[in-house]
Amino acid sequence: MKSRKFLALSVLLIAMLTIVVGLVTTNLQPVHAGEQPSSSGYKVLEPIRHGSLTVFPVVAPRSYATGEFLTLDEGLRSGEVVVTEYGNVRGLLRRRTTPAMQHDAAEVNRLVLINNSKQPLLLLAGEIVTGGKQDRVIGKDRIVPAESDPVDLSVFCVEPGRWVATSSQFGASGTTYGAGNGSGIGGGVGVQKSAGTLMAQPSVRAKAMGDKDQNEVWAEVRKQQQSMTVEVTAAAPAASTEEIRSTSSYARLMENKDVKDRVDEVAKPIEQSYQSLIKQLRDRKAVGVVVAVNGQIIWADTFASTELLEKYWPKLVRSYASEAVVTRAKGGEASLAQAEAFLGNMQGRRETIESEPGIYRHTEVNGDGFKAFSLTSLLPKTGFDVHVAKMAE
Repeated sequence: MKSRKFLALSVLLIAMLTIVVGLVTTNLQPVHAGEQPSSSGYKVLEPIRHGSLTVFPVVAPRSYATGEFLTLDEGLRSGEVVVTEYGNVRGLLRRRTTPAMQHDAAEVNRLVLINNSKQPLLLLAGEIVTGGKQDRVIGKDRIVPAESDPVDLSVFCVEPGRWVATSSQFGASGTTYGAGNGSGIGGGVGVQKSAGTLMAQPSVRAKAMGDKDQNEVWAEVRKQQQSMTVEVTAAAPAASTEEIRSTSSYARLMENKDVKDRVDEVAKPIEQSYQSLIKQLRDRKAVGVVVAVNGQIIWADTFASTELLEKYWPKLVRSYASEAVVTRAKGGEASLAQAEAFLGNMQGRRETIESEPGIYRHTEVNGDGFKAFSLTSLLPKTGFDVHVAKMAE
């Protein structure tokens, strides 16, 4: 009798154990060789290295539909997005025609943007618009709804020394890269090249996004201009050297041929390697990168989809390469474990949230040795993080 009870109990325990093991197994995500899963669900892959720049590709457990979003480059090229000095637009209500302009009320840290397109516009902190009385860098990620009223942008000047209008409106820089039409990162054979906005290098982005202080932004711009001048002018022709030393424009400096050539030495091999890799990783939802310079993890950018990453990649990689060119401190090689730990740690001491109901939510997290920024779309049928940026401090 006792043996029958013991047998029945054993069968019951085995059945329960089988159910538990099955439940655990169904929730496990496979981890491929050469990658590490983070606590956020992202997986960090083996790095691509060239010189002092290292990028770790990041894949995500899922991708989101982001085709409705218009980028700043696309909007400026089509003419459907207008950026002008604050004070040049009379009135706050949207008109069916172009709003009337008024002049002489410009302010350093304010621009006005009008989205005339039928798509929501995605703006990323660090994008540089040139023109007006000074070139400006966008200070915060945000979404501007379709057919918007004039929007007051938070920006910082990246051209200390000029306060004379070159044009009433702002546009893209002279930098050219792939058109960002989803046909492949960085363009390629048969892909039209077109002008786009610059993305400021991480050290300048950090001052605008993190410190939010115009004097700090100016100081960092001057520092990076001086460093780039030292790196480039020794081998540059005299005329180019004079141009580099005389300009106060961060954008114009980065568009100088000798500077572009120096940045390309670092950016091109990384861009081409990642372009090839992302084609293989598209079905695994490649969405971003963790960036290291001279062995130090400095930054991460992740997006809601591979398509968005493709659109921003050409100017992002040049941004990272610009940082690598002017960073002299030497270190070892950043490891996969370090990249995974950096991406996975989003727990902070303080959280600040700004929101435009029904449009977007912007969250800033201040943690030990880092700041992270996430832009969440609140538009209908969304509710996901469109872009997440994290900087080391």
